[in-house]
Amino acid sequence: MKNLVFAFLLFPLFVACNGQSKPEKENISDETQSVLSNEPENVPVHLNKVQFLDKVADYEKNPDTWVYRGDKPAIIDFYATPILDDLAKEYKDQIYIYKIDTDQEQELAADFGIRSIPSLLFIPMNGQPQMIQGAIGKEEFKKIIDEFLLKE
Repeated sequence: MKNLVFAFLLFPLFVACNGQSKPEKENISDETQSVLSNEPENVPVHLNKVQFLDKVADYEKNPDTWVYRGDKPAIIDFYATPILDDLAKEYKDQIYIYKIDTDQEQELAADFGIRSIPSLLFIPMNGQPQMIQGAIGKEEFKKIIDEFLLKE
């Protein structure tokens, strides 16, 4: 009897849900539309060179004049694939590699005078730590690790 009452109560809900048509594109949320458009507006868009030439500026065709192709202002963040991930694997039994999100850890960043990103603090077993501000290449990282951190 309880099953019959339960089924009777659920039947209108089942009919109501199945009777709805799929939402048309104008009824889709802005967030869903941005995901469907393949260019979400709420996250940075990663570009390769071909996409940059198409969406930002074709500096190859116009080497002497900047001609922006976008329909609103933009910020371009040039960054490198994290070298530290590779180095953490390469030196896994010899050093620790820590990362600190300065947006999340503002007090810690202020305590160390972090004013630009990247800032790297190299800490040897003996002696004083050394801070380097700005990007460095993998070979320079390896030189610092081998000659400063792992030096006996």
